[in-house]
Amino acid sequence: MDLEVSEPIDFSTGDHQHLVRKAADDNTQTKSKKSQEPASSPRQKRAQEKPRSNTGQKVDSYVIQISDETTPTDSNALTSPFSEAPVRRAFMTKVFLLLSTQLMITGAIISVFLFWTDLKNWVRKNAWFTYAIFPAFFFVLIVLACCGKLRRQVPANYILLGLFTVLQGLLLGAISVFYNAEEVLWATAATAMVTLSLTLFALQTKWDFTLLNGVLFVSVIVLLIYGTLLLFIRSYWLHLLYAGLGTMIFSLYLVMNVQLMVGGRHHHSSLDPEEYVFAALNIYLDIINLFLFILQLIGLVR
Repeated sequence: MDLEVSEPIDFSTGDHQHLVRKAADDNTQTKSKKSQEPASSPRQKRAQEKPRSNTGQKVDSYVIQISDETTPTDSNALTSPFSEAPVRRAFMTKVFLLLSTQLMITGAIISVFLFWTDLKNWVRKNAWFTYAIFPAFFFVLIVLACCGKLRRQVPANYILLGLFTVLQGLLLGAISVFYNAEEVLWATAATAMVTLSLTLFALQTKWDFTLLNGVLFVSVIVLLIYGTLLLFIRSYWLHLLYAGLGTMIFSLYLVMNVQLMVGGRHHHSSLDPEEYVFAALNIYLDIINLFLFILQLIGLVR
């Protein structure tokens, strides 16, 4: 059997397996034919031992090409940011540490507004304080959401995330002064239980909620339009329905963002390992919105 490299063959298509099988079959047939031939005379053996010319002899040619190129599937597997468990584990650790720090800072700021009576009364009398926080809050949010290079740079990403957390805490503190301390505490406990349950569910379930990304985005747009209309409509049941829909939508958003962070078997695990600040920001906003809608539900029911 002779091997001749004449035409390139891509090993990724599996053609080389066919060629190897063909060569093995030809070798087996040749041996079987030799074993079935009758014993020849000494003169015939001497004739067979004479060298024969290669002219006109049929040569079995097989093409072999060793290529360094990989198929698109292999390339995607190698370049996947969450393909390795240690990388994914380190990413999740950073996200949960940042998220825990954000929630503790936010809880401390809300407690100051809630239990400091003078500050509570001052915020109620000066509505401009609440409205003044909104421009700075949305400015930092837009910078974190749109400037991808900036939120990957240390320590700029930590500074922006810390500033956003403080502004969010001030905004929630200004909102919480219009509720009783008991209602805020009940909402905090309910949000903690729902968040823990949904996080464990997102980590264990085989259902892929990342496919609902487009549906949830449309639902948030509809919810914003619905909430804008409720500014001019005074209806208890419509406000109760609004709070219930908001709780359900952001509960699903929390499950989806946790699955995006985990990656692994989920289809849309497209976050970069350096995007831990952005992942913590997404989950933090889901928890805060969930808290606001639960607080509104408790306030309406009570």
